[in-house]
Amino acid sequence: MSPVAHLALWFTDHWFELVAATISLLDVWLATKRSMISWPVTILASLLYAEQFRESRLYSDMLLQGIFVVFAIYGWWHWHRGVKADGTVRVETPGVAVLIRDGAIGAVVSLLLGYWMLTHTDASLPWLDAALTGYSLVGTWWGARKYLANWWLWIVVDVIYVGEYVYKGLNLTAVVYALFVLLAVLGLRSWRRALDSQHTRSLEAA
Repeated sequence: MSPVAHLALWFTDHWFELVAATISLLDVWLATKRSMISWPVTILASLLYAEQFRESRLYSDMLLQGIFVVFAIYGWWHWHRGVKADGTVRVETPGVAVLIRDGAIGAVVSLLLGYWMLTHTDASLPWLDAALTGYSLVGTWWGARKYLANWWLWIVVDVIYVGEYVYKGLNLTAVVYALFVLLAVLGLRSWRRALDSQHTRSLEAA
């Protein structure tokens, strides 16, 4: 079979995953820029990946995509309320108590979801998938709340996701999540600069 034929066959088998991956990359890139458009793109990407994960029996991830849609609607609204006069979104820093509370909530969700998936479904990797789902929810919530810490959490979660998707044979998605790690690093740097700029302006105003 010629290379062109191989490529055509690969595209036929993976075109849906490729579309979902491309839109997801656009979504994260827009988030690093603190763009309001990232939220409707999040909704579209989540709906596409929900179907992809259903086919792969990663049911916790499928459920996660549905919750992403709900969080995206909230994030869209919350960012719109907090947008500054120049059209940019203000970065926030949560207190230690908030980080501990949300981390604990992520752990509880992970345990409950993992047990349910193990005992009630034929889910693949139920505990790992549930843990990644639990902390992805925390990361999405932090992003919706405009917390800088969301990028730190996404770096850790996405690195682990890369390994999971390689194991499941979702190699294209694994590559996408590796790119998500790079985008999360860029997002962390961009949001940190924005936060430093906010602090400088606050000091000048005082």
